[in-house]
Amino acid sequence: MYEGRAKGGLMAIAGARNLITDVPGLRVGNARDARIKTGVTVLVGDAPFVAGVHVMGGAPGTRETDLLSPDKLVEEVDALVLSGGSAFGLDAASGVADGLRKAGRGFVVGDVRVPIVPGAILFDLLNGGDKSWEENPYKPLGQAALAAAGTDFALGSDGAGTGALTATLKGGLGSASLVLKSGHTVGALVAVNAVGTAIMGEGPEFWAAPWEIGGEFGGLGVGKTDMWPATKLGQHEATTIGIVATDAALTQAQATRMAVAAHDGFARALVPSHTPMDGDAVFAAATGARDVGGVADILTLGHAGAICMARAIARAVYEAGPEPGDVLPCWQAAFTR
Repeated sequence: MYEGRAKGGLMAIAGARNLITDVPGLRVGNARDARIKTGVTVLVGDAPFVAGVHVMGGAPGTRETDLLSPDKLVEEVDALVLSGGSAFGLDAASGVADGLRKAGRGFVVGDVRVPIVPGAILFDLLNGGDKSWEENPYKPLGQAALAAAGTDFALGSDGAGTGALTATLKGGLGSASLVLKSGHTVGALVAVNAVGTAIMGEGPEFWAAPWEIGGEFGGLGVGKTDMWPATKLGQHEATTIGIVATDAALTQAQATRMAVAAHDGFARALVPSHTPMDGDAVFAAATGARDVGGVADILTLGHAGAICMARAIARAVYEAGPEPGDVLPCWQAAFTR
């Protein structure tokens, strides 16, 4: 379904699922609360994996990102968490850590195992959902997302994308993948809740159109651009958070560079991006199953990660669905007749 050559000269095709789980050994789980209009998405490996991170937004909310610096002791993590809920959502990673500990996972310290679970959050507290909870709901949502982890998962209004918004349309959860000529697989996973917009002008075309494969977000091509696109500056509810993953054997420093490169996908698919009100952050995950040949491979992996991220962002908005109490329309309702 997703076969097709990526535009721009990169010798690659989309993976079998066109999901980040085309990278062998990775699984994704979603959990959502429709009443609150929020949710959690977890990326977990069959085994610990090398991870890096790069933050470019001006208002980030993260957990354990300092630990991912190449000069720090721990080089591998057990899972990565994307969550709604602003600062409340950081508790989702605690639920994931509890589940992993019960499964015997974690960094060994003496006779104790400590699961390493970095995470990032987006602000979805003003999206029409009922936020009058008495106890923080994100720890159980994290546990539920981990329990649901598999190779297939829903896009659009699910997981961390459940209550996400862009400037003019609902955001959502997106994913995409590429299999490179070298044999490496690259995938992206993203929760889109941007200050800016994913569509060109009044739409329906997407900024990410030049990198689309197989009509994965409508096959509409490039539309009329708008130098001053709509933003949701008055609401201050933003942040796009994502993960780029590969089966390549990367060091933590190389994984960090891949996360840096993947931010190009944000800039290609969201206008504006990396604003003072966004908390834009990208994690990188490398399972280490395939060797890399040198700096040219590292460059190609980063470029592929940016392409996957741009496509995943457009798919997130394209796949979002209508829900009771929505404060913005979804792309399908606005442009599908």
